[in-house]
Amino acid sequence: IPSMRIPYSVLLMGYIFSGICCLGLRFGLRMLRYVSSEGKTTGKESDVERVMIVGAGQAAHEIIKDLQLGRQGEYHISTIVDDNPIKKNRYLEGIKIEGSREDIPRLAEKYQIDKIIFAIPTATAEERAAILNICEETGCHVMMLPGISQLINEEVRVTQLRDVQPEDLLGRDVTHLDTKDVARMLEGKVVLVTGGGGSIGSELCRQIAGYGIKKLVILDIYENNAYDIQQELKRQYPSLDLTVVIASVRDSRRINQVFETYKPDVVFHAAAHKHVPLMEGSPDEAIKNNVFGTYKTAYAAMMNGCQRFVLISTDKVVNPTNIMGASKRMCEMIIQSFDHKIKEHKESDLPVLHVHVEDEFGDMPFVIPGKDNAGYQTAQTEFVAVRFGNVLGSNGSVIPLFKKQIADGGPVTVTHPDIIRYFMTIPEAVSLVLQAGTYAKGGEIFVLDMGAPVKIDTLARNLIKLSGFKPDVDIKVEYTGLRPGEKLYEEKLMAEEGLKKTPNSMIHIGMPIAFDTDAFLGDLNDLMNAAYENDIAIRDRVQAIVSTYHPAGEHGTEEKGVHYQEQISQAEHKE
Repeated sequence: IPSMRIPYSVLLMGYIFSGICCLGLRFGLRMLRYVSSEGKTTGKESDVERVMIVGAGQAAHEIIKDLQLGRQGEYHISTIVDDNPIKKNRYLEGIKIEGSREDIPRLAEKYQIDKIIFAIPTATAEERAAILNICEETGCHVMMLPGISQLINEEVRVTQLRDVQPEDLLGRDVTHLDTKDVARMLEGKVVLVTGGGGSIGSELCRQIAGYGIKKLVILDIYENNAYDIQQELKRQYPSLDLTVVIASVRDSRRINQVFETYKPDVVFHAAAHKHVPLMEGSPDEAIKNNVFGTYKTAYAAMMNGCQRFVLISTDKVVNPTNIMGASKRMCEMIIQSFDHKIKEHKESDLPVLHVHVEDEFGDMPFVIPGKDNAGYQTAQTEFVAVRFGNVLGSNGSVIPLFKKQIADGGPVTVTHPDIIRYFMTIPEAVSLVLQAGTYAKGGEIFVLDMGAPVKIDTLARNLIKLSGFKPDVDIKVEYTGLRPGEKLYEEKLMAEEGLKKTPNSMIHIGMPIAFDTDAFLGDLNDLMNAAYENDIAIRDRVQAIVSTYHPAGEHGTEEKGVHYQEQISQAEHKE
């Protein structure tokens, strides 16, 4: 049979026909989806949500495809915004890019948007906060993708969207932790965390557990919190050598027993009474727990060969107007005193503070078993403090209170329209505490960079909006007045202190105000006796020791100095 050659015209027609079929199928399906989604939005009783996408990058592309396939309910993507002017008036998956962030309110009103999806995982914290604040003003439900670090090697899906959290609005960049330095400090060590069931203490335990430590000892007086973190760590780190001790840092013999038994190499001292108004009503308890709990724990650490002792402090120690801040300033002074005496090889000058117990043998002084004065000469403990401000979501903080008030239908109570605070997240604060611990040489007061201050009034209103309500319309905001011992603003340093840099730009070293160490140590015994006698003049005694302490009302907590004016302008600029 003679071979027949296929005419070129047939081949050409075949290519053309195949191309038309492929293109027709591709665009036909897209057109069908578009017409279908348009039809869904015309019904008055339709449950279809109108969506605006913020961002026109690859993440937005994936989100749009996922939504258009109808995998996650009924949505109609009405418009896209992106700050890149080159992209304006172009189309992404058939959706027009109609403007930038400034156009979000106008477009939300034009298309009657129900939901805004923030799809820029590569945005900086500052950019993210600025755009989310604009989105909030629309009253739409705002959702976002996690950061790029959480999306690496993962395909973007609608299921990864989450609601905006208050910390997303702070504009703080992700903390970069030198894990090698932290690992060198903790790996193979016995670590004790006092107050380990609290907000900061429990996060310390979570992060420390991942550094290959030899043993973790959690000490707390409140058994419920201690139990919760114990069970969490058992699930997450089944091979972790974990011990939970129920004890009070005020109990000298019990604390020394813990140190004698477990010989911790590193101690993070987070145990403290921190609630300002409550401590104003019970000042003696603040002194007993914060001051002498710290002293007894530090003393036991020194006498039992601990390598490093890290005190968790607060920005409320700066020019304190409340007993809590003053007590924590005394904790810093204790740390400095221990460091000073150790470096001068005068550890024996440090008094053994305790409350004597009477029994049939008479006074039973606090004695460390197996130790004598010669033991003091081997003390090598490095004592440091880390000072930072408020953390979002901690026990007693405003966020849980505001959420509960919103859930109850309001009102949301703010003490003063101008009150401002510094905020960071609990994981960020703890990461920086661990990093600061690696820089310790003894005696330092590390100051964490808290960023720009935040107006509590703004925080409350943002939280109302995040919950889908309108402030002063759906949920009222009421001003209740400053609470006992409360200041309008917190300071990170005293005027006399300066700052030294560290390898981490978020961590600084404060140059602490000098004080007479011997006089301070001499005053502690009298203060302890007064506290345990519940002396009504305890504030006067504290004021005589902490010269910067001025109880609320003495000079007025509502005075606005130069520093406050600077901070309030930062907060208003951030808004």
